[in-house]
Amino acid sequence: MSAEPSASQPIHPAAVRTRLSGYELLLNPRLNKGTAFTEEERDAFALHGLLPPHVGTLEDQRERRKRVLDSRPTAFGKYSNMRDLQDNNETLFYSLIAHNVEELLPIVYTPAVGEGCQRFSEIWRRPRGLFISYPNQHRMQQMLADPRYDDVRCIVVSDGERILGLGDQGAGGIGIPIGKMALYTALGGIPPEHCLPILLDVGTDNQALFNDPIYIGWQHHRIRGQQYDDFVEAFVSAVERRWPHILLQWEDFAGSNASRLLDRYRHRLCSFNDDIQGTAAVTTATLLAAIHATGIPLQEQTIAMFGSGAAGIGIVNLLIAAMKEEGLSDEQARCRIYAFNRYGLLVEGCKGMRPDQLPLARKRTDVAGWKLAGADDISLLDVVRNARVTALVGVSAQAGAFTQEIVRAMASHSPRPIIFPLSNPTSKSEAVPADLLQWTEGRALIGTGSPYAPVEFDGRMVHIAQVNNSYIFPGLALGILVSRARRVTDGMIMAAAKALAALSPARQDKCAALLPPIADSRKVSLVVAEAVGQQAIAEAVAELPGETTLSAQLRDYVWEPVYHPYERVR
Repeated sequence: MSAEPSASQPIHPAAVRTRLSGYELLLNPRLNKGTAFTEEERDAFALHGLLPPHVGTLEDQRERRKRVLDSRPTAFGKYSNMRDLQDNNETLFYSLIAHNVEELLPIVYTPAVGEGCQRFSEIWRRPRGLFISYPNQHRMQQMLADPRYDDVRCIVVSDGERILGLGDQGAGGIGIPIGKMALYTALGGIPPEHCLPILLDVGTDNQALFNDPIYIGWQHHRIRGQQYDDFVEAFVSAVERRWPHILLQWEDFAGSNASRLLDRYRHRLCSFNDDIQGTAAVTTATLLAAIHATGIPLQEQTIAMFGSGAAGIGIVNLLIAAMKEEGLSDEQARCRIYAFNRYGLLVEGCKGMRPDQLPLARKRTDVAGWKLAGADDISLLDVVRNARVTALVGVSAQAGAFTQEIVRAMASHSPRPIIFPLSNPTSKSEAVPADLLQWTEGRALIGTGSPYAPVEFDGRMVHIAQVNNSYIFPGLALGILVSRARRVTDGMIMAAAKALAALSPARQDKCAALLPPIADSRKVSLVVAEAVGQQAIAEAVAELPGETTLSAQLRDYVWEPVYHPYERVR
């Protein structure tokens, strides 16, 4: 974020005017150009002596930073280095990502961001985003009112309770909103000053953090119940007053809170939950691509959804909608999907079923006559064998849940089994691609939540699709902002999924990758944004001026990480 947006005003694409000078200018990550300040700018802004004499270019700086980054031996070391760079020079940070997307996306986002959140208290140095803690709720309006946030148009907010598959990370969970917002800009082209990451610090039930003397958050057990709801309501009300047309993304809220808060607020302000809707869109898109490669239409697939938290329910609901578009009734579509909780198949009267999981439960008559391995709970292996599952999706955070026996049973009746172990980070993945290929004689169509290197099998390199929400949410946000959508509809989520599916290389070659290269993420985001914006217009929830086109607005809005000459305002 710019420390003083009103002091930095573009007067035309080639120049920026600012009142900041000297040390203040160099400390502003939005405006700092480091050694790329010209001699004339160093004169005008009193920078001589504060900078070494070398006058460099953005290209020089990228080379320097990449060399430092390559010297870091661990992913966490690289993550920490990139966080420092973002807080020092945003243009260089985003330029470095743009030129090394495939290499750096796993560093600034998953999986490295997981350890970044776990160790956030070790690396916190400079303010980025907002920590709104429960004891400071009476100061909420004051914090949001700071003029540096006048240009904000989108927010990613988390309470840190369900970070990836790692659970409660408390205040360290802000690493996720920071990472998501970085991808809004890096992949979606949304200007950095329009983005604000926020952490609602309502305490932590992570005992290790609770007892850690260097923990930066509020060392208190999590506030729950009505107190929690009142705090979130106060936050939403304050945001509405400050930015009436804001886009708010809910991120990494635990279990029932995620779906409950989305249901409560999605029709009140323009908001979506990436764990629910973004995951649903990218998973549906990748499934559609894989299904095209199998030659068996969606309405004939039998899908096992291993994990029925907020993400699993979101995926199931979007798949049902897609099946209904293919001609199935709601009942017929639900009969094609088998969903699981921690105890086994969701079926009438099963253990541990939550109210939001009831629509996913199968009737007892659906499983009557099945041959079961056990006497009580119906296992994944039971379902694979009896229902002849053709597609298996994991969002359970149960490492190794897709066993050799399960996968071989699936491969025995499915020529091209679709297997997506999506849990993050890699330590939580339900299976690893090399094993899946081995167990299916190389026939599996694989998608993973975290990035995996290509796997050599039978003399060929098999590229593993990373079913990463980054294919969806930057473009979704971009389409929402540019179309000026008032709400995020189910139709807009489906439009994002279909737009991504249409870009699958497997549509032209059934042996090709299921998803476009990560390096093409910026192009993908523009296609997704166009589809989302057009859907918003079609559903009459957009406020795009009638005299302009969406594509023109997208071109004009997208920010590029390049340096501009500066002019000083006295």
